[in-house]
This record gives sequence, structure tokens and C-alpha cells, in this order.
Amino acid sequence: MESVVYAAVVQAAPIAFDTPRTLEKVESLASQAANEAADLVVFPEAFVSAYPRGAAFGAVIGNRTSAGREQFRRYWDSAIDVPGGEVDHLARIARDQGIHLVIGVVERERGTLYCTVLFFAPDGRYLGKHRKVMPTASERLVWGFGDGSTLPVFDTALGRLGAVICWENYIPMLRMAMYAKGIELYCAPTADARDTWIATVQHIALEGRCFVLSCNQFCKRSDYPLDYEAEWGDDPDFVVCRGGSCIVDPLGRVIAGPDFEGENILMAKLDPAEIARGKFDFDVAGHYARPDVFSLHVNENPQPVAVISGSMSTTTDGG
Repeated sequence: MESVVYAAVVQAAPIAFDTPRTLEKVESLASQAANEAADLVVFPEAFVSAYPRGAAFGAVIGNRTSAGREQFRRYWDSAIDVPGGEVDHLARIARDQGIHLVIGVVERERGTLYCTVLFFAPDGRYLGKHRKVMPTASERLVWGFGDGSTLPVFDTALGRLGAVICWENYIPMLRMAMYAKGIELYCAPTADARDTWIATVQHIALEGRCFVLSCNQFCKRSDYPLDYEAEWGDDPDFVVCRGGSCIVDPLGRVIAGPDFEGENILMAKLDPAEIARGKFDFDVAGHYARPDVFSLHVNENPQPVAVISGSMSTTTDGG
């Protein structure tokens, strides 16, 4: 890692289902963070273009409604292709602001949506992505499953950078895979605003002896379209998600946040020496690992639905 890293977690709401306006907001918020000297800027889970909190998509076991299918169609339309024009836009933001950018998006591939995190370098390079391997509960209705081919930890000028999304962080083996890759800047974009989430990210920081950057949306009913059907009614000031973003150091100490009050950009100065100090007495993938007793196999091969080899030509005889 560099001598000091200035990190920012952006606690805000997108313009739900309006991708162009959400990208404008990303640009504005990234600029604000960069103006505060941020080297690394992290946005929440599913920031582009929405976490569809409260939506049922017209589904019960054994039945789906036409209205629910239309709700999914609207969500699908607001998702982004990777690669694609929106990815190019995010790359320009990273380049123009000179930041490492980590951002949650809803990725579209064919007819399936994925909860994905994208990574960008300060020169505008797209570094790669992580797809959420296990959507939680009703998320599985609208999001597909990532596989082991998108579990990256990037060796950057700031340090070894990766992301684990929301309740993936409760999968011990996934955390261990990240620790084994030497993660130092552990991004945890989330949709969990419960008090218990803070204890989770403190535990991860202490377990992995890494910096954890936890990032959640703060949003109100007014951040969703007027015709959005959800369980919370129509009061524009109703708080849909209260945030709770924070930054934690390698000994589990909260050094920024948590913030439950509104939109905010939380900043912290990260001293890489804290990682070495922490690993003095606990290195979960090193001297504390006991590989003679425990081992983890991680399959990072892509899992395609069909493997097609060779070529096939078609001919017609005019008949």
C-alpha cells in the first residue's frame, strides 16, 4: 500500500431506475470526494440504478402477475451491460477525478440481472468486476448467481483491493478466499442498515487484519418513482434505508461513521502500517491458518451454460 490512503465511502441514493441521471449523480459525488483528496471512492450495492427495496414483483409461490413482469422489465431496462456505454461513462469519471472507483451496479446479461461491483483505476482503466455469488432471500427472484470467475483482488498502487457484497460477508469460505488473496482494502457495499451490520464489518476487519469500507444507501420514498409499488406507502419523507456506512481499521476500530442521519461522504486516512501491526499476532491466511488441518478449494473457472467447440455451417438446397 501507499504510505497513506485517503478513502471515501459515499452514502447516498441513486435516481432509482433512471440510469442517466444516476450517472450524473455519481459524477457529482465522485467529484466532491476527489475534492476532499480521496484516492479511493466506494459507492453502495446496486447504486446504478437501484436496489428494489420493498418490491414484490407480483410473485408468490406458484404465480406471477403481468404487473410484476412489467416491474421486472422496467428494472431490466435500467440495468447496464458490462462492457457498455455506462461502463465507459464510469471509467471517464474515475479518470477525470483521478480516483480508484468501486461501485455497485445492476448488470444485465441476456435476460438475467446480476448484483455486481465494478472496479476502475485512476487512469480510467476498467479493472474488472465481482458478481454477487449468493443473492439473499427475495433478491434471488430478480438477480442471478455469480460464479468463482469473478472473485478478484487487484494489486493497485493503493494496496490489494477487492469487494464482497452485503450478506456474502456471512459466507466464511468466501471471506477466507479474500484473505488468502491478501486483501488489504476490503470493500463491503451493502443494503443492510441494521445495528448488527456494524459488528459484522468490525469482525471482518479484525479477522482479516484489513481495512473494511462499508457503504450503504441512505434513501427516502421520494428517491423512488411515484408509481413504484412497495410496502411503505407514499410519504415522501419515509426513510427506506437509513445508511450506516463506516470505515474500520485492521484492529476492528471504527474510524469513520457509522452515519444513520442522511446522505454523506465519509472520509478516513488509512495507514498501511496498521495492517502489519495487526498481523503480528493474527494472520488468518498465514501463521494462524493451520493448513495441515483445514483447507479451502476455490473453483474460479467460469461456469458457462453451454460449451460450444468447433464450427457449424449451414447449407440450403433451395428446397
